[in-house]
Amino acid sequence: MSEAGGATASASGAAVGRRIGIGLMYGLWKPRVLGAWRVPAAGPVIMAVNHSHNVDGPMLMGTAPRPVHFLIKQEAFVGPLDPFLRGIGQLKVDRSGPDRTAITGALEVLEHGGVLGIFPEGTRGEGDFASLRAGLAYFAVRSGAPIVPVAVLGSAERRSRAIRALPPLRSRVDVVFGDAFEAGDGSGRRTRTALDQATVRIQERLAAHLADARRLTGRHGVIPGETPRTPRDFE
Repeated sequence: MSEAGGATASASGAAVGRRIGIGLMYGLWKPRVLGAWRVPAAGPVIMAVNHSHNVDGPMLMGTAPRPVHFLIKQEAFVGPLDPFLRGIGQLKVDRSGPDRTAITGALEVLEHGGVLGIFPEGTRGEGDFASLRAGLAYFAVRSGAPIVPVAVLGSAERRSRAIRALPPLRSRVDVVFGDAFEAGDGSGRRTRTALDQATVRIQERLAAHLADARRLTGRHGVIPGETPRTPRDFE
């Protein structure tokens, strides 16, 4: 792959990034990982992650069972972070408009059987999948790769007294992986209508997973009439 995309050339770098993430995330916090076995062991995969805190991406990189290539806003690639992020297989994206270089790099990650990480809301917010951009549907329909929903919970509930921009050190952060699913309708169509319909299907699946993850981790009340699931259901 070209240096612009950087995914294939830095596949080994993404593995290094995963090892760095493991050390940092488990060293600074207490991640509880549920359902990691649901991630396909091989082949292209798209991980769709809710986003309420800057630590969500590194947390997934350190807890996912496979190295992840994230699409990351270009504003993060500043100073020494630029060569570092590129070196660990992350992809820079310009969110002001269609970024062909980023799109090509992301598709090449999937073509080579890698894992692409996406924040489908496009930016940090409530982390509730309430508003999805069409990019996730495009990558899923274009590549045929399954989507694995991921809920990162607890990263934005409280702030550390030592470093206000981070969750409290040694606090628990839950990372819950859901069942992989196909976004397309089986027709292979990539029209605007097909992508809009895929986005609706994706949003329904992601929202359902997030609600389930909140219940089983105890971070959200159980809906009356439903049988609560426990963390053991995801082990």
